[in-house]
Parts: sequence; structure tokens; C-alpha cells
Amino acid sequence: MASAPLPLVPSPIAFGTDGWRGILGVDITIERLLSVAAAAARELEHSAPEGLRSREVVIGYDRRFMAPEFAAAIAAAVRGADLEPVLTDTPVPTPACSWAVVERAALGALVITASHNPPEWLGLKIKGHFGGSVEGDFTARVERRLAAGGITVPIEGDTPLIDGWGGYLDGLRRQVDTAALASGLAELGLKVIVDPMHGSAAGGLGALLGEGISEIRSARDPLFGGHPPEPLAPYLNELIARVNASTAAGQPAVGIVFDGDGDRIAAIDEHGRYCSTQLLMPLLIDHLAGARGLPGKVIKTVSGSDLMAAVAEDLGREVIEKPVGFKYIASEMLAGEVLIGGEESGGVGFGLHLPERDALLVALLLLEALVEGGLPLGARLNALQQRCGGASAYDRLDLRLKDMASRARLERQLAEAPPAEVAGAPVREVIRTDGVKLRLGPSHWLMLRFSGTEPLLRLYCEAPSEERVAQVLAWARALAEQA
Repeated sequence: MASAPLPLVPSPIAFGTDGWRGILGVDITIERLLSVAAAAARELEHSAPEGLRSREVVIGYDRRFMAPEFAAAIAAAVRGADLEPVLTDTPVPTPACSWAVVERAALGALVITASHNPPEWLGLKIKGHFGGSVEGDFTARVERRLAAGGITVPIEGDTPLIDGWGGYLDGLRRQVDTAALASGLAELGLKVIVDPMHGSAAGGLGALLGEGISEIRSARDPLFGGHPPEPLAPYLNELIARVNASTAAGQPAVGIVFDGDGDRIAAIDEHGRYCSTQLLMPLLIDHLAGARGLPGKVIKTVSGSDLMAAVAEDLGREVIEKPVGFKYIASEMLAGEVLIGGEESGGVGFGLHLPERDALLVALLLLEALVEGGLPLGARLNALQQRCGGASAYDRLDLRLKDMASRARLERQLAEAPPAEVAGAPVREVIRTDGVKLRLGPSHWLMLRFSGTEPLLRLYCEAPSEERVAQVLAWARALAEQA
């Protein structure tokens, strides 16, 4: 007789780089979520700056299964903490919740979302009074509150609804002249095709730029078409096909893709090439610092392309390199004047807006850059690369190791005796900002970075060609598998 399957065991409640996430019905249950929401709400009140008298907490949600219901339910936990919840009247991009916090001078926001994770996941993001993600010391205090076991009794009641989209879209219009942008796109003859991946950013770009925007996969689908709503090339076949078909028919097109909760972005150029923020960030730096002449430094993560720094330095801008995670960029944005900050995984923020990733604003500024330059995306990027050091290629590989012991051995090896040579090239510099980055030359490096909680190794590589990237990643995989 076949044995019964082992019951799924929930993971401990622990916050990652942006929120608490897990499998719905296992890690994320209504009982656990009520406790976490109550602890987070109390910490928002406790951490509020002097002079902030609000008792309001914004609650928002994405389009995932049970997200609307769980968002409505945690309002009771906020009331139980003697605070005042307000709930968005529809699914919204996460940046819209951050905007609502600042616009309403609220204590913060609780957003029910699992961002770009697989369909079976759900989670909670916490936004501070400043309109961005709270830092690690804040979430550590939330975890301590949970461990202390304090009881907050949820209080049922009617939760006021707020317009989740209106103020946010108005805020974006204040940063970009959307009427002029729509006219410029028409004059350029560039077709814009948007793929929100069934997520909560659906309809946003069309609302800003009008009927000239074409959108696919805009309906709510909690299964996201069977893939994680993450803006990666393997999940974008339909968008790539649409862009290629338009260009082949004589009208160059650009594809814009948003992740499940609208804080990450990627693009497809007129030739069907996938463009991550490794390419989009340099273009945005060039546009904002050059054409717009806006002030501020550039913040990039250590996994970001060398082209970001090359463009910034060509325009006389200071570049600061931080560990992976937008929270490190947000800290810089709160501390001083920042032009732009971004990470390779699709999150970009701007000093003129919020200390927050905002994919809709990135899309507007990207399209503005294309109109200003008078070229479609691929041609514009090629010209920029040639101006600032030539083309390069990039890829990332997530490799699951055999076990935590293998991980420990590899970590020890990299700490004590990092490789002197990688795939036949001598290592010129070892950088330990986050993980181990082995610099082999200009726009040529390998980075190895471990997950915080599991035997997962992330391999990042930039090199002069796609063939060289593949060689280096294969070399790194072999190194890891020997551990």
C-alpha cells in the first residue's frame, strides 16, 4: 500500500529583502497573516517620526488568488492595534500604495502581494511613512514582536475605501508630460505593446498615454498563464512575437513588461531582443542626466552592468555601488540627492519621485528617452553602447546546491582562497560588497552570491559576448558542483 504524503510544514515567519512571502495555505494562512499584520501595524506606529500624528495605515493588494480577501481581513488586525485602516478599492501596483502613504501622510502601508513569485505564493510587503520599503532593522523588530507572543484581538468593522489609482496616476503625470509623450510616440511611429503578465499594473500605461497603447495579458489570472509573473525572457514569447510581427510589417515596436505587482520592468526592442535593466538603466541615466539635466548621483547594485557606471561617469556623475536589494538604494535616496537607483532584477527608482521601485514611471521615462533620441529602443541602445565602451552580454543562473554542507564548503573556499583564474582569464580584482565578485576586465566579471536561507547559489556574469558569458557560467557551475 502506498504511503500517505507527508504533510507540508510551514516555514518560520521571516522577512526577506522585501517582505514576507510563502506558499498560500501552508506558510501564508489567515491566522498567521493577522498576527504579522498586527505586529507590523504596531511597529509602524512605534517607529513613526516625531510630529506624524496620523493613525492611518493603507492596505493594498495585487491580483493573486485570495489577495483581495486577505487584504480586507487584515484591516481587522489594524483596528485591533488601535489604528485606522483604509483599503484600496481595486488591485493596484505596489508603488501606488507607497504613493498613497505619502499623499495621505499615513503611518505606512501593508500590501498583500507575492510580487514576481510563482502563482501558489502570497505575502505581505510593509511600506514606511516615507513611501518605500522598510529596512531590515524594522522587520527584525516585527519578528521580535511575533516571537514575544503578544496578542492583538482583531476588531471587525467597515473599512473605508480609497481610490487606489487616481492619485498615483496624477503623481506620475506630474513627473512626465504624458500628452506630449503620446504625441511624440505617434510622430516617431513607434508602436508600444504592454504585457502586465496578468498583474496589477494592467491598464496603467494606457490610462496615462491613451488609446495608442496596445496591451496583452491584461485580464486577471491568478495562475498567471502558468508561469511566475516575473519579467524574464522565457515567459515573454507572446510579447516578443507581437513586437517582431509589428516590426516586420513596417512599424517598429517596443515591448514593455511589468511584474505581478508593478514594481519591476523589462523591455523588448524592435528586433525582439530582451532588455533587462542592465540595458535600460544606462539609457535612463543618459536621458535624465543628459537630456533632462537632472541633478544627483547614480546608485547601482554590485550585480549591475558596468555600462551603468560608464554612462554615468561619461556624464560626470558619481556612482555608488551597493549590495543586492533595493532597500540599500532606498537608504541612499533618503540620505541625499540621487538621480536614479536600480538593480539588475528589474527594480528602478528615481530621486524625483519616491524611494521606491516604480515600473510605470520607468516605462514613461524610457519612452520619453526614445522620443527625445528619435530612435527605437534597439538602435538607441546600440548607439549608447558604442559611445561608452562597446557592447556586452549578461546572464544570470540560479543553481541549487546539493545541501547546506556543500554551500558551507563553497563559502569557505571562496572566503579563504578565491580563484585566481576564471575560465582561462586571470582575476584582476576580488570584490566582497555582496558575495564574491571576480573582475576579469572591463565589462567582464563573474559574481557568486548565496541565498540567505537555502542552498541556492546565484551566478551573475557580464562579458564581451554571449558565448563568453556561457563559458564563464559553465565554469562557475562546475566549480560549485565540486563543493
